Amino acid sequence: MQKIVFIISIFMASACNGQPANKKETMETPIKKINHTEEEWRKLLTPEQYHVLREKGTDRPFTGKYYLAHDKGVYKCAACGLELFTSDMKFDSSCGWPSFDKELAGGNIVQQKDYSFGMARIEILCARCGSHLGHLFDDGPTPTGLRYCVNSTSIDFTKK
Repeated sequence: MQKIVFIISIFMASACNGQPANKKETMETPIKKINHTEEEWRKLLTPEQYHVLREKGTDRPFTGKYYLAHDKGVYKCAACGLELFTSDMKFDSSCGWPSFDKELAGGNIVQQKDYSFGMARIEILCARCGSHLGHLFDDGPTPTGLRYCVNSTSIDFTKK
């Protein structure tokens, strides 16, 4: 009986937790994958990047280098360089992390359910290397209604 109540609780939390309506819960994309071993990733990334990108860590809120950035350009995956967002997609959400209202076309970001820490959320990952970027919420103030909440450590920026 407890298992049934737990499963119903998870279902209800997911249904009522402000989850995006356009979930893409697959890692299948036309993008050529990068499959490094964890040891290779440790050599390629800083310890902070490894923690966030590979171990699904998070930046402390209001501290990331891109949280208040306003330059024009492109945001890319810090692990593999795949383009993810443009500065035109970025907005100030006051949540403590860089926020975007949409992603670049082409399937560069994949989504998967995340039930960690007792929450039902949508995790966003780089489609090329599988690195953790952040989470997607449907509480954005722009016409898309979406908020891609991204760790600054997960992205690099190329100024235009």
